[in-house]
Amino acid sequence: MIYDPSNIFARILRGEIPAHKIYEDADTLAFMDVMPQSNGHVLVIPKAPAVSLDDVDPQALAQLIRVVQKLAPKIRDAVGATGYRLAQFNGANAGQTVFHLHFHIIPMYAGVPLRPHTGKMGDQTEIKRHAETIRVAIGA
Repeated sequence: MIYDPSNIFARILRGEIPAHKIYEDADTLAFMDVMPQSNGHVLVIPKAPAVSLDDVDPQALAQLIRVVQKLAPKIRDAVGATGYRLAQFNGANAGQTVFHLHFHIIPMYAGVPLRPHTGKMGDQTEIKRHAETIRVAIGA
Protein backbone atom coordinates (compact mmCIF):
# COMPACT_ATOMS: atom_id res chain seq x y z
CA MET A 1 0.00 0.00 0.00
CA ILE A 2 1.26 3.47 -0.86
CA TYR A 3 1.35 6.02 1.94
CA ASP A 4 -1.46 8.58 1.65
CA PRO A 5 -0.28 11.97 3.00
CA SER A 6 -3.91 13.03 3.48
CA ASN A 7 -4.54 10.42 6.22
CA ILE A 8 -5.75 11.86 9.51
CA PHE A 9 -2.48 11.25 11.38
CA ALA A 10 -0.45 12.99 8.69
CA ARG A 11 -2.87 15.90 8.96
CA ILE A 12 -2.42 15.95 12.76
CA LEU A 13 1.37 16.00 12.27
CA ARG A 14 1.02 19.01 9.95
CA GLY A 15 -1.23 20.81 12.46
CA GLU A 16 -4.27 20.73 10.17
CA ILE A 17 -6.35 18.80 12.71
CA PRO A 18 -6.18 19.40 16.46
CA ALA A 19 -5.13 16.64 18.83
CA HIS A 20 -4.68 16.27 22.58
CA LYS A 21 -0.91 15.82 22.43
CA ILE A 22 0.85 14.29 25.41
CA TYR A 23 4.40 13.84 24.11
CA GLU A 24 6.47 14.92 21.14
CA ASP A 25 10.09 14.64 20.10
CA ALA A 26 11.92 14.98 16.79
CA ASP A 27 10.75 11.55 15.58
CA THR A 28 7.49 10.69 17.35
CA LEU A 29 4.17 12.10 18.48
CA ALA A 30 1.84 10.70 21.15
CA PHE A 31 -1.74 11.90 21.51
CA MET A 32 -5.06 10.82 22.94
CA ASP A 33 -7.29 8.52 20.91
CA VAL A 34 -10.52 10.43 20.22
CA MET A 35 -12.45 7.14 20.27
CA PRO A 36 -10.90 5.66 23.41
CA GLN A 37 -11.47 2.06 24.40
CA SER A 38 -10.50 2.96 27.98
CA ASN A 39 -9.65 6.05 29.98
CA GLY A 40 -6.20 7.26 28.98
CA HIS A 41 -6.04 5.50 25.57
CA VAL A 42 -3.05 6.97 23.71
CA LEU A 43 -1.71 6.60 20.16
CA VAL A 44 2.02 6.83 19.39
CA ILE A 45 3.08 7.49 15.81
CA PRO A 46 6.32 8.05 13.93
CA LYS A 47 6.67 11.40 12.21
CA ALA A 48 8.17 9.63 9.20
CA PRO A 49 5.56 8.39 6.75
CA ALA A 50 4.92 4.65 7.02
CA VAL A 51 1.74 2.68 6.45
CA SER A 52 2.66 -0.30 8.62
CA LEU A 53 5.48 -2.39 9.99
CA ASP A 54 6.05 -3.58 6.43
CA ASP A 55 7.46 -0.27 5.25
CA VAL A 56 8.75 1.59 8.29
CA ASP A 57 12.44 2.43 8.45
CA PRO A 58 14.02 0.21 11.15
CA GLN A 59 15.57 3.23 12.90
CA ALA A 60 12.20 5.01 13.02
CA LEU A 61 10.62 1.85 14.42
CA ALA A 62 13.34 1.57 17.07
CA GLN A 63 12.71 5.14 18.19
CA LEU A 64 8.95 4.60 18.13
CA ILE A 65 9.09 1.52 20.36
CA ARG A 66 11.47 3.28 22.77
CA VAL A 67 8.85 6.00 23.21
CA VAL A 68 6.06 3.43 23.63
CA GLN A 69 8.13 1.63 26.27
CA LYS A 70 8.84 4.91 28.11
CA LEU A 71 5.26 6.21 28.01
CA ALA A 72 3.18 3.09 28.66
CA PRO A 73 3.93 2.62 32.38
CA LYS A 74 3.71 6.37 33.01
CA ILE A 75 0.29 6.49 31.34
CA ARG A 76 -0.85 3.45 33.35
CA ASP A 77 0.20 5.08 36.60
CA ALA A 78 -1.15 8.53 35.70
CA VAL A 79 -4.67 7.26 35.09
CA GLY A 80 -4.70 4.74 37.94
CA ALA A 81 -4.88 1.66 35.72
CA THR A 82 -3.69 -1.76 36.86
CA GLY A 83 -2.06 -2.68 33.55
CA TYR A 84 -1.89 -1.71 29.92
CA ARG A 85 -2.37 -3.33 26.54
CA LEU A 86 -0.35 -2.54 23.45
CA ALA A 87 -2.01 -2.95 20.07
CA GLN A 88 -0.68 -2.45 16.57
CA PHE A 89 -2.51 -3.43 13.37
CA ASN A 90 -1.15 -3.97 9.85
CA GLY A 91 -3.69 -3.83 7.03
CA ALA A 92 -7.44 -3.47 6.86
CA ASN A 93 -8.05 -7.18 7.42
CA ALA A 94 -6.06 -6.95 10.66
CA GLY A 95 -8.20 -4.05 11.88
CA GLN A 96 -6.07 -1.09 10.79
CA THR A 97 -8.33 1.88 10.03
CA VAL A 98 -5.76 4.70 9.76
CA PHE A 99 -3.00 3.80 7.36
CA HIS A 100 -0.16 5.50 9.22
CA LEU A 101 1.82 3.20 11.50
CA HIS A 102 0.73 3.59 15.12
CA PHE A 103 0.74 1.85 18.46
CA HIS A 104 -2.16 1.96 20.88
CA ILE A 105 -1.38 2.20 24.59
CA ILE A 106 -4.62 1.13 26.25
CA PRO A 107 -4.78 1.34 30.05
CA MET A 108 -6.52 -1.65 31.62
CA TYR A 109 -8.56 -1.51 34.81
CA ALA A 110 -9.46 -4.51 36.99
CA GLY A 111 -12.97 -5.68 36.18
CA VAL A 112 -13.57 -3.00 33.53
CA PRO A 113 -14.05 -4.24 29.96
CA LEU A 114 -12.78 -2.24 27.02
CA ARG A 115 -15.30 -0.06 25.24
CA PRO A 116 -16.03 -1.26 21.71
CA HIS A 117 -14.49 0.66 18.83
CA THR A 118 -17.74 1.98 17.37
CA GLY A 119 -16.42 4.94 15.41
CA LYS A 120 -18.11 7.38 17.80
CA MET A 121 -16.08 10.17 19.37
CA GLY A 122 -15.48 9.99 23.09
CA ASP A 123 -16.25 12.76 25.56
CA GLN A 124 -13.70 15.43 24.59
CA THR A 125 -13.79 17.08 28.02
CA GLU A 126 -12.87 13.78 29.64
CA ILE A 127 -10.19 13.06 27.02
CA LYS A 128 -8.68 16.52 27.56
CA ARG A 129 -8.66 15.93 31.34
CA HIS A 130 -6.83 12.62 30.88
CA ALA A 131 -4.33 14.29 28.53
CA GLU A 132 -3.55 16.95 31.13
CA THR A 133 -3.10 14.31 33.84
CA ILE A 134 -0.78 12.25 31.63
CA ARG A 135 1.26 15.29 30.54
CA VAL A 136 1.92 16.17 34.19
CA ALA A 137 2.93 12.57 34.96
CA ILE A 138 5.41 12.37 32.09
CA GLY A 139 6.77 15.86 32.68
CA ALA A 140 5.69 17.21 29.28
